[in-house]
Amino acid sequence: MDYFATDKLIAPERGDLLISEPYLPDPNFERTVILLCEHDENGSFGFVLNKKAQTSLPDLVEEAEGFDSEVFVGGPVQQNTLHFLHHTPATLKGDKEIVDGVYWGIDFEGLLSAINTHQLEKDRVKFFIGYSGWSPGQLMEELEAKSWIVYKKATPELVFNRNPDELWQEALKSMGGKYRVISNYPTDPRLN
Repeated sequence: MDYFATDKLIAPERGDLLISEPYLPDPNFERTVILLCEHDENGSFGFVLNKKAQTSLPDLVEEAEGFDSEVFVGGPVQQNTLHFLHHTPATLKGDKEIVDGVYWGIDFEGLLSAINTHQLEKDRVKFFIGYSGWSPGQLMEELEAKSWIVYKKATPELVFNRNPDELWQEALKSMGGKYRVISNYPTDPRLN
C-alpha cells in the first residue's frame, strides 16, 4: 500500500523528527523516531529516541553512580561514544540548542558535576550510545524513497517525557489524518 503516494517531499531541518515508515526493512531503524540534530550540505545526524540500550548510565560512567538513567541506542554509528540531550539550560550552559527547549550536550564534565551535586533530574536528560548519520544527500534520497516521515519541530515533551515504547505510535497519531491510521499498522503486515 502506497500511503505516501500524494505526499509532497518535506525537507527536514534541525529539530525535526524523522519517523520511520511502518515497514522499513532496516532493523536498526524499525519503528524508530529520530531527533535530527544537524542537516546541511555536509550531511545529517541525529539520535534514535525510542530504542533502549541494555545498559544504564552508571554501567558506562563510573562517576555517575547512583544516577540510574536509561541509555538509548542513538544509532548504528560509533556505538563506542556517549552523547546526551537535555532541557536544563540554566544548569548546563554552553550546549547547542537543537529546537526550543532541547539541547545537545557538549560539556560532559559539567554534566557529571550537575549529577554529583544533585542539580540535574533524570527526566531532564537523555543518554545515547552511538548516533544515526547520513552522508551528504543520503537522507534526501531516503526521503524520496519514502523511508521516513518528517514531523516538523520536536518538543521537549516528545523528546523527554514520552514512553519510548509508544513514541513511534504517539508521534504519528499527533500528526492526525492518514498518519493516525498508519500509527495503527501492525508490526507484521501479514497480520493486517
